[in-house]
Amino acid sequence: MKFTVAVAGCTGYAGGEVLRLLLGHPEITIGNLTAGSSAGTRLGEHQPHLVPLADRQVLPTTAENLAGHDVVFLALPHGTSGPVAEQIAAQQGGDKVLVIDCGADFRLESAEQWTKYYKTEHAGTWPYGLPEMPGQRELLKNTRRIAVPGCYPTTTTLTLLPALTQGLVDGHDVVVAAASGSSGAGKAPKPNLLGAELFGSASAYGVGGVHRHVPELLQNFAKLGAPEPSVSFTPLLVPMARGILAVVTAPVRPGVTAEDIHAAYVKAYADEHFVHVLPQGQWPQSQHIVGSNAVHVNATLDADAGRLVAVGTLDNLCKGTAGGAIQSMNIALGLDETTGLTTIGVAP
Repeated sequence: MKFTVAVAGCTGYAGGEVLRLLLGHPEITIGNLTAGSSAGTRLGEHQPHLVPLADRQVLPTTAENLAGHDVVFLALPHGTSGPVAEQIAAQQGGDKVLVIDCGADFRLESAEQWTKYYKTEHAGTWPYGLPEMPGQRELLKNTRRIAVPGCYPTTTTLTLLPALTQGLVDGHDVVVAAASGSSGAGKAPKPNLLGAELFGSASAYGVGGVHRHVPELLQNFAKLGAPEPSVSFTPLLVPMARGILAVVTAPVRPGVTAEDIHAAYVKAYADEHFVHVLPQGQWPQSQHIVGSNAVHVNATLDADAGRLVAVGTLDNLCKGTAGGAIQSMNIALGLDETTGLTTIGVAP
């Protein structure tokens, strides 16, 4: 049995990556493709690399155009998925269709935190699409709604997860510096993303705890066992198209050694297909995960500072968005979660 899939927001980076991966998925048939201002054009005008779909017409994003599919991906701007999801439910009669939101609308459990950081009304909370977190696979099985995590929270959470679940750190005083490629900012033209502005430069943004992913990070740390989590998160924009590399530090408990830390990471991810712990002394590089659903991590001890230092990298468009969404979709549909996904990157 093949499942039919519609993609709303098909002309953006996230929607394009969802389609790229779905074209290689053996259990999927791609149905309607929709967008906002791009409606009425050919997909090939926006996603020329998707050759099999180049002549498809982009339809308006309406509940009628998304109806009749087994799965609907929403690759829409933050704050717009909620109303579309309501229309889909009304059109198709409740929760018959699997709706996967690649935006932020349904990630947070706290309406107060949503309003504080996103300045709009909270749309609700859906099961969180990060299968590697303890207990998430059970929540994703047979669900009809999935909230795809943010790319920074996916990277940071998986980079720190073993240290929290194995009790090496308590989740207090976590410091994160994470560098992202420009695709993380979306496809809309912005002056700071022009080639002349981006090439040969690195810059910080969202400085001082104001980035929208802060509450999502704290929510995840709490679910991983941190009793009173705190985080200082500084995102960086660097001149590459894809990828995130996060450096995460936190105070370690007394007596923890570098060997303890590495062993904890190996143990925590021993059965995870997409998370690869590197040998001691080898550190993740963003170039090695491009185009894949893989996560590369490693961690050690800064003995003088008394802090764990963990480094993780992933492709923000793949495992950080579309790949993570398809991995979660596979679980919800009862498929092997690796179907249609690869751990093999593109090099050079």
